[in-house]
Amino acid sequence: MTPEQIAALPYRPCVGVMLINDAGLVFAAQRIDSPTPAWQMPQGGIDPGEAPADAALRELQEEISVTPDLVAPLAQTRDWLAYDLPPEMVPRIWKGRYRGQKQRWFLMRYQGRNDQIRLDTAHPEFSDWRWIAAPEMLALIVPFKRDLYAQVIDEFKHWLA
Repeated sequence: MTPEQIAALPYRPCVGVMLINDAGLVFAAQRIDSPTPAWQMPQGGIDPGEAPADAALRELQEEISVTPDLVAPLAQTRDWLAYDLPPEMVPRIWKGRYRGQKQRWFLMRYQGRNDQIRLDTAHPEFSDWRWIAAPEMLALIVPFKRDLYAQVIDEFKHWLA
């Protein structure tokens, strides 16, 4: 695809969840489809007609088996945040229909036990997980998402370790 074709594509509507524990550490998970380290926070697309907050709760359940009763909503980003995929990835991801994602991020406190977080879901996306400090999350995220993650961390910094 040419740069002009990519620039004309829309962003995929999406949500992200910064899940924190009582110590203010951030949930991070290693993507199962990446041969190299690719840690991220839970995120995913918004279904047609679905409210972003509902999509965030659904994604937690689908990706890490965390049900709504195990979290307490704390905040959300003021605006939608966007990132662009690297140009070489655009034709391969989402069948080339999107240039990247625009995301509404939600901060939630995890109120469950660690053994209630399960990665062996119907469609596993992650191979490992851990609680980390926000600066480590920035170091682990793929470079093309780093600026967006920095914005999320900045908006939620008052709750973080």
